[in-house]
Amino acid sequence: MPILEVTNLTKEFGGLVANKDISMTVNEGSITAVIGPNGAGKTTFFNMVTGVYKPTSGDILLEGESIVGLKPDVVAKKGISRTFQNIRLFGEMSVIENVLVGMHNHLNTGLLGILFNLPSTKKEELDAEQEAYRLLEYFDLAKLLNEKAKNLSYGAQRKLEIARALATKPKLILLDEPAAGMNPKETAELTSIIKKMGEEFNVSVLLIEHDMKLVMEISEHIYVLDHGEKIAEGNAEEIRSNPKVIEAYLGSAAVQIGQKE
Repeated sequence: MPILEVTNLTKEFGGLVANKDISMTVNEGSITAVIGPNGAGKTTFFNMVTGVYKPTSGDILLEGESIVGLKPDVVAKKGISRTFQNIRLFGEMSVIENVLVGMHNHLNTGLLGILFNLPSTKKEELDAEQEAYRLLEYFDLAKLLNEKAKNLSYGAQRKLEIARALATKPKLILLDEPAAGMNPKETAELTSIIKKMGEEFNVSVLLIEHDMKLVMEISEHIYVLDHGEKIAEGNAEEIRSNPKVIEAYLGSAAVQIGQKE
């Protein structure tokens, strides 16, 4: 069953066409990848899905409901969260505070509850802290919960950003180059985390990634963009052997990545 359906999505900036007639489907509980060379329009596509940009034309359905024209905070409340190519954490806040920030969309505490320190407010705060700690444990960050985010290693910051995105309790999470800048050990750990994420948190995953080994290993379906247009789609084997993909992005040597020895 599709959780996200995108139909003929186009985005123009003046005379520049960043995305043209892109259609794709993300099935519930799946891991789907969007790949392509730099400048292919991948992040522009993510920005439309999350409400940062309004499409020039086309439609975006989340569980059958159009979300075109909704602001990013409304899109988030409806169940889409994301990470960014450039990490956007609150550096001066602690690790657990960063995760708690992600929970504000689904907390019911109002101003009166905070001012009068109502029992319901205390319980909700305690529940939120426990949920945040569970997220940090999943990402092996619990031992750093009181550390300032800016003091974490690059790989740990990447994981914290994903944890914060999951704290919004999304139906669909968009990961924008989650393995960027990671060393091989960190990438292997991230690969394992993303593989299990859907079942652990009942979330579908859509990712942009340049690490082809990661993409081929975890993705059930792959879409390929080039110059703002979709040029191919399929499973790992189909994408690996697609002549258009080889020419546009992967290169003959890179196509072997992910194949079983």
